[in-house]
Amino acid sequence: MTSLHAEVAVRRGAFALDVALAAHPGEVVAVLGPNGAGKSTLLAVLAGHLVPADGVVRVGERTLTAVWQGRVETDLRPERRSVGLLGQDPLVFPHLSARENVAFAPRAAGVPARDARRSADGWLAAVGLGGLADRRPGELSGGQRQRVALARALAAEPDVLLLDEPSLGLSPTVTDAVFDALAAIRDQGLAVLLVEQRAQRTVALANRSLVLANGQIRLTLTPEDAADTERMIHAYLS
Repeated sequence: MTSLHAEVAVRRGAFALDVALAAHPGEVVAVLGPNGAGKSTLLAVLAGHLVPADGVVRVGERTLTAVWQGRVETDLRPERRSVGLLGQDPLVFPHLSARENVAFAPRAAGVPARDARRSADGWLAAVGLGGLADRRPGELSGGQRQRVALARALAAEPDVLLLDEPSLGLSPTVTDAVFDALAAIRDQGLAVLLVEQRAQRTVALANRSLVLANGQIRLTLTPEDAADTERMIHAYLS
């Protein structure tokens, strides 16, 4: 398993992002913060969709991004990074079953169809959908579709997984199912960076939660802070 290390700075008009973070194998590191804090900008840099003004992104011994004083030395394309990104919209294929949706990732990498389907069944079981492999997205709930998308991202076997508000628009009950799936993934040893709005539930899940405001990490929380999360964030950022 592989760690993520990043120290990046982004300048966009009056907005400045300046963040250093790490996520190690078996860790879920959460990034919390208000709208406009820079959370999505950070994920875009890590995934390779945005070149920072300065900084470095490394996964294990591989340098994915390196920019020094505005000079780009390394900037690997997203598909070469082995960094999975799951956005707010699950974007599952409506004409494919859950199994075939998840098998799409290994099949695209050249894995034989039978092996890809076997892998898909394993990942669906890991996210709690083992009995729904033959259903199409239209037969699944929003939370189930989100977990299919999560299983598909995992089936690509990334070194690091980035999650951009996977519970957005989901009910608390469905969110619990998604977070249970994330806990199972963490226990398998993958490094995960999770951007979320549901602060208390996120802090309880993550090994560390970084509170981002005005482009900088202002506070670090642990699971022990979960019960008092909202008050701590409000007190620190107000």
